[in-house]
Amino acid sequence: MKRPKLKKASKRMTCHKRYKIQKKVREHHRKLRKEAKKQGRKKPRKDPGVPNSAPFKEALLREAELRKQRLEELKEQQKLDRQKEQEKKRKLETNPGVKPSNLEPVKEESGQCKAKDKPKSGKQNPKKLYCQELKKVIEASDVVLEVLDARDPLGCRCPQAEEAIVQSGQKKLVLVLNKSDLVPKENLENWLSYLKKELPTVVFRASTNLKEKGKIIKHLKVRKRAPFRSEVCVGKEGLWKLLRSFQETCGKAIQVGVIGFPNVGKSSIINSLKQERICNVGVSMGLTRYMQVVTLDKQITVVDSPSFIVSPVNSASALALRSPASIEVLKPVEAASAILSQADARQVVLKFTVPDFKNPLDFFTSLAQRRGLHQKGGSPNLEGAAKLIWSEWTGASLGYYCHPPSSWTTPPHLNEAIMRDMKQGLNLEELEKNNAHSIHIIRGPRLASSILFQSSGLTNGIIEEKDIPEELPKQKEKKQEEGEDCDDLDSDQDGIEEAASEKTSEMSRAEEAWEAPPEESQADVSAPPYISDKMAEEEDDAYDFSTDYV
Repeated sequence: MKRPKLKKASKRMTCHKRYKIQKKVREHHRKLRKEAKKQGRKKPRKDPGVPNSAPFKEALLREAELRKQRLEELKEQQKLDRQKEQEKKRKLETNPGVKPSNLEPVKEESGQCKAKDKPKSGKQNPKKLYCQELKKVIEASDVVLEVLDARDPLGCRCPQAEEAIVQSGQKKLVLVLNKSDLVPKENLENWLSYLKKELPTVVFRASTNLKEKGKIIKHLKVRKRAPFRSEVCVGKEGLWKLLRSFQETCGKAIQVGVIGFPNVGKSSIINSLKQERICNVGVSMGLTRYMQVVTLDKQITVVDSPSFIVSPVNSASALALRSPASIEVLKPVEAASAILSQADARQVVLKFTVPDFKNPLDFFTSLAQRRGLHQKGGSPNLEGAAKLIWSEWTGASLGYYCHPPSSWTTPPHLNEAIMRDMKQGLNLEELEKNNAHSIHIIRGPRLASSILFQSSGLTNGIIEEKDIPEELPKQKEKKQEEGEDCDDLDSDQDGIEEAASEKTSEMSRAEEAWEAPPEESQADVSAPPYISDKMAEEEDDAYDFSTDYV
């Protein structure tokens, strides 16, 4: 009841009503306790995480980590936007005469600045964007580090990129043999003696277990233990001394560009030199899409670059190993079959503990049964097994090696004068000592436990935007058809029949690639031109697996 002289109504009530409410509350609480007692107390269950038996555990963990980073960045961006809006509101409150229309041009100008900092990639072909960024890195660098996978160094060299560096002027080109702990020591020494005849070569093993940028680690009283192999960086001192000696001869600050094919470990090398996870590394191939400048000290700056674009004239195995899945789409069965055709079958059987096989399809069937990869109905998942092989071969866990060519010949894009200029101003004696020390420290696998792989030679890349092939009309039609909703049952049935015919043709191509393997010749280092028209025309969903190397 509202009292006449007071604004607010009284909250007073009769004792009968108050006691009745308290009684109802007690009954309600008693009822809840009774139900909870029947069900039993359930503590909040902890997330068990990904089980160790999962075939792609590392990939899933990395994807979750990347997703978490993206969410954090989004939250920070939203926070900054809110702060800007609050500042604008405060300005409007302090200056009521200023109209909001006067603030609109400032918004547009800030938007233009952001667009300049980061190139637009809305409708632009990602391949052309990669070429533009790669050119920027080569032009801005005084020293260019070409990162090679020690398991197949010749297959990681791009003659077009090396020729562009030579033609760009007074720039030094240095080869870096990364992932050197995945090959036997004898093979690593042979490759080092072969490559240093042409260009200065550094033996390196990037560290993959680094703290993130700005992350504070609390010091706990924990018993110290010896670090794993993956935590230790090898060859860092040798590379530092080489860059420092060149900087002292120049007498000015230098910029060091890092280039290479996907998954050779470009960003991991920069993180190892910085001793901090500053560059984005992950499971997907071709993760770095723009040039990124990292300052090591006052005199040396490192520039990370996107990966090379693989030319379609390369062999099937080169396309399978060097193509980032986000750009060059390959069918898993066909790609894995091309890789298997270049490997020693007996060592593959011993490594994956499967019975002898006549063709890749037999191998994928045995591997799927062994790893528990099954489809609905219990049939073996051949595509899953092919993706597993592809991910292990392109990742940083499988140990395989290639023999260097028996006879050394000067590459067509280099000559004696160029090779002499590349070595001037660098302390090669000190580099040789550091390389010998690195090889001594590295604990590589035994020769018997590694797989012998037949390299397909130098891998051709695309550096110029004009050399990038345009989309075929069939591809454009397919994209338009995918965007439309098809409700007709007859068209659905036709699509199913076409998919089945494509799958059978893919299997037949895999068998043909296995039946006619390339001739083994160690002296010949040219890449055999092989690629099917179907591979260039069709695009499927990519399956990205690797470790911390990018």
